[in-house]
Amino acid sequence: MALNKYIDHTILKTDATQKDIEKICQEAKEYDFMSVCIQPTWVAFAADQLKESTVKVCTVIGFPQGANTPEVKAFETKNAIENGADEVDMVINVGAVKSQNWVLVEKDIKAVVDVAKTHGALSKVIIETCLLTDDEKRQVCDICRRVGADFVKTSTGFSTGGATVADVALMREVVGKDMGVKASGGIRSKEDAKAMIDAGATRLGASSGVAICQGETADTDY
Repeated sequence: MALNKYIDHTILKTDATQKDIEKICQEAKEYDFMSVCIQPTWVAFAADQLKESTVKVCTVIGFPQGANTPEVKAFETKNAIENGADEVDMVINVGAVKSQNWVLVEKDIKAVVDVAKTHGALSKVIIETCLLTDDEKRQVCDICRRVGADFVKTSTGFSTGGATVADVALMREVVGKDMGVKASGGIRSKEDAKAMIDAGATRLGASSGVAICQGETADTDY
């Protein structure tokens, strides 16, 4: 199984430098990864680094806690796309989910999805599975499907847990076969990657993309 085109080569740590971004862009070109996933401040730089390649530029919205208002997330999405982002991974408002405020949850997700669609970008919705019950995961995935998001995604990698095979399988069950599912957080080896794909993932977010493709196990992820 060729894993490179499943991988969003990721660096989201707070102290990432321009040299770090340049390094993962070069690695992404070398291994022909699907995208690099970086903080919004580095989007324009990464877009310039990758302009002669097929590697996409992915960034995060409302990251990592997701508590921004829908209007702020919509602006952030538009700004990121204008700076060169091809894909946006937004964090849901977990507090709204826990409050059972499904109107706000849908408004929040739709705000980003609509801007992304208008500007020709792909949208992924990070539902932070480690913080939700299975019923909440199902309801959020159903909203994502209904408003037209391109992917649902497990995790930021910055909360209490990352991707699990069980969560990926649950998400795939809810969204059906035609919507993307991205597993992220804690994927450090080829075996991890294959397990997520077997469960239904069509994209993998990992800082350890090189190790995965080389058949090694990384010490950390993200």
